[in-house]
Amino acid sequence: MPKKPTLTIADPKSDTALSPPTTLGKTGAALWQTIMNEYRIADSGGCEMLVQICKAADRADECAEEIVNDGGPVIRTKHGLRDHPLLKHELAARSFVVRALHRLGLDIEPPRDRVGRPPGTFNRAR
Repeated sequence: MPKKPTLTIADPKSDTALSPPTTLGKTGAALWQTIMNEYRIADSGGCEMLVQICKAADRADECAEEIVNDGGPVIRTKHGLRDHPLLKHELAARSFVVRALHRLGLDIEPPRDRVGRPPGTFNRAR
């Protein structure tokens, strides 16, 4: 069984991240940039998985827009109210994105450069 490649945290100050493929839409390109700014994915398999993840994010966004344009998540038919047919496709695309990000190991919070609680988490009202 091939060994899973290790991921390294990208230096946010370096500008070596690959630009998103031109086939991606607005949502997918934004996701690509976000991930590539936080992690350094250099192997071809990881990059192809990321492309598929970003395309699925685009597809989920397209489905969501179409659902909103059609009046919402429920449609009226001659047999009564039904779920919009694109709901299951949107959910499947979003589920794929989450599962694939987990498989790439990108669901783990990147290490911080400081020790202790992140800034802004202290609540004086308590």
